[in-house]
Amino acid sequence: MGFYGTLKLIFYKMKRKLDHGPDGRPFPSGKKHCKGNSYLSPSSLAQATPTTFGDLRLANGHSAQRRRVNSGPPPTGLQDWLLTFQTWSGPERLLALDELIDRCETSQVKHMMQVIEPQFQRDFISLLPKELALYVLTFLAPRDLLQAAQTCRYWRILAEDNLLWREKCREEGISDGVPYRRRESICPDASFSPWKSVYIRQHRIETNWRMGDTREPMVLKGHDDHVITCLQFSGDLIVSGSDDNTLKVWSAITGKCLRTLTGHSGGVWCSQMAGATVISGSTDRTLRVWDAESGECVHALYGHTSTVRCMHLHGERVVSGSRDTTLRVWDVSTGRCEHVLAGHVAAVRCVQYDGRRVVSGGYDYMVKVWDPETEVCLHTLQGHTNRVYSLQFDGVFVVSGSLDTSIRVWDVETGGCVHTLTGHQSLTSGMELRDNILVSGNADSTVRVWDVRTGQCLHTLQGPNKHQSAVTCLQFCRGLVLSSSDDGTVKLWDLRTGAWLRDVVALQSRGSGGVVWRIRASDTRLVCAAGSRNGTEETKLLVLDFDLDDTKTDSDLK
Repeated sequence: MGFYGTLKLIFYKMKRKLDHGPDGRPFPSGKKHCKGNSYLSPSSLAQATPTTFGDLRLANGHSAQRRRVNSGPPPTGLQDWLLTFQTWSGPERLLALDELIDRCETSQVKHMMQVIEPQFQRDFISLLPKELALYVLTFLAPRDLLQAAQTCRYWRILAEDNLLWREKCREEGISDGVPYRRRESICPDASFSPWKSVYIRQHRIETNWRMGDTREPMVLKGHDDHVITCLQFSGDLIVSGSDDNTLKVWSAITGKCLRTLTGHSGGVWCSQMAGATVISGSTDRTLRVWDAESGECVHALYGHTSTVRCMHLHGERVVSGSRDTTLRVWDVSTGRCEHVLAGHVAAVRCVQYDGRRVVSGGYDYMVKVWDPETEVCLHTLQGHTNRVYSLQFDGVFVVSGSLDTSIRVWDVETGGCVHTLTGHQSLTSGMELRDNILVSGNADSTVRVWDVRTGQCLHTLQGPNKHQSAVTCLQFCRGLVLSSSDDGTVKLWDLRTGAWLRDVVALQSRGSGGVVWRIRASDTRLVCAAGSRNGTEETKLLVLDFDLDDTKTDSDLK
C-alpha cells in the first residue's frame, strides 16, 4: 500500500470515529465548504510524489512547522517511540496507528482531522485550463451542473457558461426558435446564461404538459350553439370556423374576440392559416382569403360548383377539394385559379400538397397523386373498399385512412401499396405523420402508433383510461400524443411508451353529450373547440398555456 493509500485509511478511520463518537452514535455533520486556499497549486502537479505527510505538506505549499498544541514539553520517550515507529514496516505502522486512534479522545481525533483533511481537498477542475474544465462538465447532467454551481464561485462561473448550456440544449433537441418572455426579469446578475434560461424554460414547459397546472383554462365563448368545424392558430391569433357561416379571430393572450369574418353565405367547413393569412372553404362553393389582422376579405375564389370540403396550404398556393369531384390550385396572393385537377368520380374528401405533388382521397375509394403543373394524374392508388376520409403525405409515403377500417401506406413514386395497416375497427378520422411515425385516431375510440417503414403497430393507446367514444382529432408534438373525443375529453399520451399520462381537458358534460370537436397545439399552447349536440355544453374554445411566468430558474430542474 502506497503513501496516499495509508494516509487515506488513517483519515477515514479517524473520520468514522469522529462522526460516531465513543458510544457509536453519529454526530450531526455540517456542510463542507469549498476553501480555495487549501487546494493544491498547479505547480504541485509537477513535483515528485510525496512519501511522508511532511513531504505532502511541503508539496502543498504549507510550512513544515505546523501549528503545535500548547500542552507543555513533549512527553518522555516520545523520540524513542518515533524512532521505533520508523523501523516498523507499513502494515506494522498501520496496526500501531489503528490502536492509537482507538485510544484517542474525540478532541484529539478532531485535531488530527484538522491537520490531515485539507490535504485531500483537491479541486482538479480549478487546476485545469478553462476549456478542458468545461469539456469535463459537458458530461454532467443538467441537474448535476446546478449542484456543481453551488460548490464555489469558480465552479459557478463554469457551470453558468453559455456555450456549455447551448450544448445541453443541442443534446435535448432544443433550439432557440421559441423566444422566452420577460427575459430581463429572469436573472439580473452578470453570470446569466441565455441558453441556460432556454433549457430551464423548455424543461418547465415539458413538466407542465406532462404533470399539469392548477390554473383553469381560458374560456372563449362564441358561435352561439353552432358547431365549430375548423380551428387554426398562429402566434397569438386563434381562428375558429363554424357552420354559422362565420369565422372568428381571437387573441390567445386576452381571450377576446378581435373580429368576426363575415362574407360566406354557407357554413364554413375547412380552413388553413399562415401568419395572418386565413383561407376558408364553405358550403357556398367559394374559398375566401382573409387578413386576420384587419378582418378584410382579400379575395373571394370562385370556381367550384359544390361544397369546398378540404384544402391544404403550402407557401403561396392552396389546393382545394370539393364535392364537385375536382381539385383546384389557387394563388393566394392574386386569388387566381391556376390549375384544375379532374379525375375523381365522387366527392373529394381530403387533400395534401407539399409544393411538388398533390395527393387527394375521395368517396370513390380512390387515392390519386397529381402533378399540379401539368394537371396530370400520375398514379391512382387502388385498394380501399370504402370512402377515403384522411390522408398524410411526407414526400415519400402517402398514408390513407378509410371507412373500410384499414390504413394503407403507398410509395408516392411507384404508386405501389407498401403496407396495409390493420387493427382499427371503424373509420380512421384523423392521422398525423412525422419522421416515419404515424399516429391514427379512429371511431373505435382508440389511437394507434405505427412505424410506416415496417408497417408495425408500436402502440395501441387504450386501457382503463382510454376514450369512451370516437376519436375526433389528434396531434403529436414534444414526444406526446394529444387526442380528443366525442366523450368530452382531451387525453395526453407518451408517444414512446404508449402510456396514458393524464386528461388535459374533461368537460363537465363529458359522457352526457359534451364533445371536443377539434384541437390544435403548439409547443406552449393547446386550443380546444368544444360544445355538444344536445345543448348540455356551450360552444366554446378552451385555451391552455403551458409557458408559465419566468420567475423560477434553477429550482425548476430539481
